[in-house]
Amino acid sequence: MAEQKATNITWHGGTIGRREREALLGQKGATIWLTGLSASGKSTVAVAAEAELVARGRLAYVLDGDNVRHGLNSNLGFSPEDRTENIRRIGEVAKLFTDSGVIVFTSFISPYRADRDAARALFEAGDFLEVYVDADVATCEERDPKGLYKKARAGEIPEFTGISAPYEEPEKPELVVATKNQSVEESVAQVVAFLEENGYLAPPEG
Repeated sequence: MAEQKATNITWHGGTIGRREREALLGQKGATIWLTGLSASGKSTVAVAAEAELVARGRLAYVLDGDNVRHGLNSNLGFSPEDRTENIRRIGEVAKLFTDSGVIVFTSFISPYRADRDAARALFEAGDFLEVYVDADVATCEERDPKGLYKKARAGEIPEFTGISAPYEEPEKPELVVATKNQSVEESVAQVVAFLEENGYLAPPEG
């Protein structure tokens, strides 16, 4: 847990609670944490799933790894320490989205199990859904839309996950999406079906 440096601060609760916001939206807030190698399809699946949910009248939002590093986490690199802080911050942001009743997709490599577990620990049970976007290094390297694997192989990108830095696969994810052998449409259908079957697309009870 990050050191608390601010002093003389008090948490202020509002008069509107999460259940009221969820009732307004007709859905349950949740964080769908997509993890996997670079070029595994995390962002592609997240963006397409967001579009599908919005088309169904749901409120969804994508927090993408590269986008967040342009702003909130622009001061972080890719050392193990910076990766941990990157995930800590986005976990806190995703928690706020979830509390607001939004279905938020996070698209981050998040290579370390301990960091993902720490993010999960921020949430109430059922609010954090770890989705392993499963594509092996060979598949991702063959795609390589940004040319990052080529640069990593040439030694131009240090600490590149899957090449010169480790990726620790999830041990018990809520869902595995095998993008190495299924289409984007199939992957999105799998994610949306999981949300439907587990009650996230229905108004909360009570």
